[in-house]
Amino acid sequence: MDILVSVIIPNRNGAATIGECLAAVQASQHGNFEIIVVDDGSEDNSIEVIERYPCKLLRLEQHGGAARARNVGAAHSRGRVLFFTDADCLLQPDTLALAARTLALEGSNAIIGGTYTPGPHDRRFFSRFQSIFINYFETRRAPAADYIATHALAVDASVFRRSRGFAEHVRPILEDVEFSHRLRRAGCRLVMNPAIQVRHIFNYSLIRSLRNAFTKSLYWTGYAIGNRDLLADSGTASVGLKVNVLLFAGNVGLLCGFVLTGKMILLAFMVLALAFNLFVNRGLLLAYHRVEGLGFAFLAALYYLLLYPLAVGAGAGAGMLRHLFSTPLRPAEHR
Repeated sequence: MDILVSVIIPNRNGAATIGECLAAVQASQHGNFEIIVVDDGSEDNSIEVIERYPCKLLRLEQHGGAARARNVGAAHSRGRVLFFTDADCLLQPDTLALAARTLALEGSNAIIGGTYTPGPHDRRFFSRFQSIFINYFETRRAPAADYIATHALAVDASVFRRSRGFAEHVRPILEDVEFSHRLRRAGCRLVMNPAIQVRHIFNYSLIRSLRNAFTKSLYWTGYAIGNRDLLADSGTASVGLKVNVLLFAGNVGLLCGFVLTGKMILLAFMVLALAFNLFVNRGLLLAYHRVEGLGFAFLAALYYLLLYPLAVGAGAGAGMLRHLFSTPLRPAEHR
């Protein structure tokens, strides 16, 4: 008989996507699973949608964050394997089976990760840009990984409980990174299996894409400074992205210098910087070409090189200032 897998899904105002998420889990080829949805104080009609599906619903009266919701779900789970995903992610039919099989092969001290499908649920340009971006950077060093993201994370239940779960005091969107790093220091291995995939519902416009880039960079920068790995090649916080941001800033400075002085040598330096940037990020640009074709890859390259680094760089700058002037957070007790 298949091992019991507890699928744990935090939900916060996810009425627009949680139904599709639960339907996708129900279609799993794995024969033995339970679904636990922890509603994190939603203010929309999420509860009405969730109650249409066969799952265990836990309701938090007050918004406590995704880390707390996941910990509550784990505390009420029965499975030997815990599989964490998000309310805007659609499991593939083989996702749970692959996750359980990979964990069995790697051993209970492994944290197993998956990623997004290269193609997202919706076909908007910025959604496709983001899905390929994350798939490429999360899997390019597989099976090694610097962190395992909670859109597709499988862990032995006993290991999770011994670790006291996700830290509830960590900045938003980074509880999985902190969890991964903490368990690795405790002797666990982080294993990325690119075949374990979920399809994300982005619905990204230009503004939503740039806002996401800014927000993630903001929080990641503060965490990375505290963790003393600001320059690390860490998944989507890759060296390639950091080079892209630095060269973008440098080229802005060179362009301003050219406008003020008219020295053609500054334009030559800009061309050299662009060529170097293309070389460093060639893997990502080739991934765009491989998945979506030449036309999309050209537009994605323009966005990645000329606009995306503006949002990421602004977020990084804001994160540095926030870290410099903020009071350190005190760890809260894990429940």
